[in-house]
Amino acid sequence: MDAAIRIREVTRRFGAITAVDRLSLEVAPGEIFGLVGPDGAGKTTTMRLLCGLLSPDQGEIRMSGLDVAQEVDAVRDRIGYMAQRFGLYADLTVDENMGFYADLFGIGRAERGGLIPGLLRMTRMEPFRERAAGKLSGGMKQKLALMCTLLHRPEILLLDEPTTGVDPVSRRDFWAILYQLVKEGLTVMVATAYLDEAERCNRVGLMHRGRLVHCDAPDVLRRTPQETCYEVLTGSLPQAREVLAAVPGVISVEPSGAALHLFLSPGTASVADMEEELVRRGLPPPQFRKIVPSLEDVFIVMIQKSETKNLTR
Repeated sequence: MDAAIRIREVTRRFGAITAVDRLSLEVAPGEIFGLVGPDGAGKTTTMRLLCGLLSPDQGEIRMSGLDVAQEVDAVRDRIGYMAQRFGLYADLTVDENMGFYADLFGIGRAERGGLIPGLLRMTRMEPFRERAAGKLSGGMKQKLALMCTLLHRPEILLLDEPTTGVDPVSRRDFWAILYQLVKEGLTVMVATAYLDEAERCNRVGLMHRGRLVHCDAPDVLRRTPQETCYEVLTGSLPQAREVLAAVPGVISVEPSGAALHLFLSPGTASVADMEEELVRRGLPPPQFRKIVPSLEDVFIVMIQKSETKNLTR
């Protein structure tokens, strides 16, 4: 089966800054693919390249088998793109916003008469049809933006951090809608900074400094690091973190709630060595517990290993 999204060795620069650096990945039809990374990783630039708003300096992008550089109008007919700040009109009602976007997409009155009620039912926005967009909650605004994006029945949906600033309940509802859309055959690519949202994706690509650091299913990513992960409980987190970070073999040590999460290379320092070093520095005796790392833990250690690798080149 052909990939719904295929990116081959794509690079995009802005002056001296390389925002996307030799990016290659594929997204299968009917997949929810998460693009995750810190601010400045290149996620938004990648999304804009996919929908033809930007042109790559090198490389090739194909959407639904179409070359974005050569067939951009045909590509835009097949995709829906929801930017970080979707262009809703605050003074227009829910119905009026959807009518406006239906006009932009050239959707006739008869077709929208059957389409819009279905979208309203799916998003549970029927009671708010006459409410001005500016008076909607953050979650309802995102639902309205999603409905407007779906009006022309795209094959691929591109979402750039769609739930930023949205409350947890509305985020959950938004993802329930995405799952329903995928069941109906839609392919979804979502850029997000939320690691709990990355867990909901079929596969996740970690971006850092414009490069794809790793790509796999969330449960596979959690098992990827060769280093052992420990939870460290101690009475003085900042000082303990500083001491442990200097121990040979410690790849990463980061706060996690009331504890530290530490990745230790096999065959280097032992737990006993680290306990002894902390006590020698006058810190309270710590507790070490081996744990299964979270996706956030894994992403942090992968980024740090990527940074170390780049420094040694």
